[in-house]
Amino acid sequence: MKKFSNLLIKEIRELINKQLIFSLIFTLFIFYFIGQMTRVEAKRAETSRRLGVLDLDRSSISRGLLDNLRLVRFEIDEFETRDKEEALSLARQKNLNFVLVIPPGLGEGVEKLEPREIETYTFLRSFSLGAARYSEIFRVILETANNYLSNEALKKKLPEISPDNLKRPLKSRDFVIVRDRKAEASGSAIAGFMYSQSIFVPIILALIIIYSSQMVISAIAMEKQNKTLETLLTVPISRSSIVAAKMLAAGIVGLLSTLIYLAGFRWYMRGFTADVAQVAGGLTPIIKELGLSMTTSGSLILLISLFLAILCALAMATILGVLAEDYRSAQSLIMPLLLLVMIPYFLSIFTDLRTLSWPARIVIYAIPFSHPFMTTQNILFHNYRNIAFGIIYMLAVFIVLVLITARIFSTDRVLTMKLRWRRRQVVL
Repeated sequence: MKKFSNLLIKEIRELINKQLIFSLIFTLFIFYFIGQMTRVEAKRAETSRRLGVLDLDRSSISRGLLDNLRLVRFEIDEFETRDKEEALSLARQKNLNFVLVIPPGLGEGVEKLEPREIETYTFLRSFSLGAARYSEIFRVILETANNYLSNEALKKKLPEISPDNLKRPLKSRDFVIVRDRKAEASGSAIAGFMYSQSIFVPIILALIIIYSSQMVISAIAMEKQNKTLETLLTVPISRSSIVAAKMLAAGIVGLLSTLIYLAGFRWYMRGFTADVAQVAGGLTPIIKELGLSMTTSGSLILLISLFLAILCALAMATILGVLAEDYRSAQSLIMPLLLLVMIPYFLSIFTDLRTLSWPARIVIYAIPFSHPFMTTQNILFHNYRNIAFGIIYMLAVFIVLVLITARIFSTDRVLTMKLRWRRRQVVL
């Protein structure tokens, strides 16, 4: 046992080097920095919705329209001039992004139920994502304007009836049912909130599997290239112990990297889901009422599933690393593993794997990395049978891969096996 622990410590020390530590710390910092910057920019965008207005009507209708825009948090910068070109020039000097021009006769047209055109001018100064939000702001402006003007017209024509009842004679009460629990809420709101909270799990898993596998393949290839693997095989310890130490060390490092990436990516996603966070307070009681909150036991099950997926990837990577001739050829051997990760990754994001045809589902379920992508949803919906099947299946795949790897390491073929792409055959 002491020899195995010493070998395990030796493998961990080789994997946890200065480059790895720097990479993890730098990645964590980048995630945190981008998340904080995005959150700050989102808050600034909410508080700096300045709007230039040229009101050529000056009626009670147009003044009421501007008051409604102020109610939806627009900062109105109204021009005193009556000349449109002069107003646009002033807007350019004040660095405004959009200008609203209310035409003369707007109030009269509303009273006669005759449409009037409101002109909007956008000062496009970049093609960034921040500039793209201006179209959404104008959508809010026009929706507010139309809603206000139609309400005013209906109040004058039918003062005894509420305009909202006329425009929306049918109203709905939305309910969501999860298993045997029911709550009054919008299904799209619940699904969107839960998606924003769980989307980082498959992303992090894909990154960690690819990263850890590349690390193992490269390490074994370097050992073969530097002839240190031959020295290691002469140590008085069983070959199976060598295989177990390599995989366990890589699994521990991979799990540590997973936790760091999860923390960093959560900071990162908070910046992009600031709007979701605003409604989270209202949805939290409903989420708890529906039993969709992740418990401590659920988090532990998810962590076990992630760890088994990493172990399966590392076992495959060990076999691929043995087939590598040198460090350079090891870089291309990650492709088969990359495909096995990417297929269920994209499918889990864009579709429900349970809706696929049976042949497609058999293929997807045969890939061990598919099960962790579904674990979060299975936990929240209490599909423990599927979770148990996934864990048992990944454990069985890992055991089979370990046996194959131990079989390879038990002979001298581990030193001579090479995958030559030019000849397209394995040379023993």
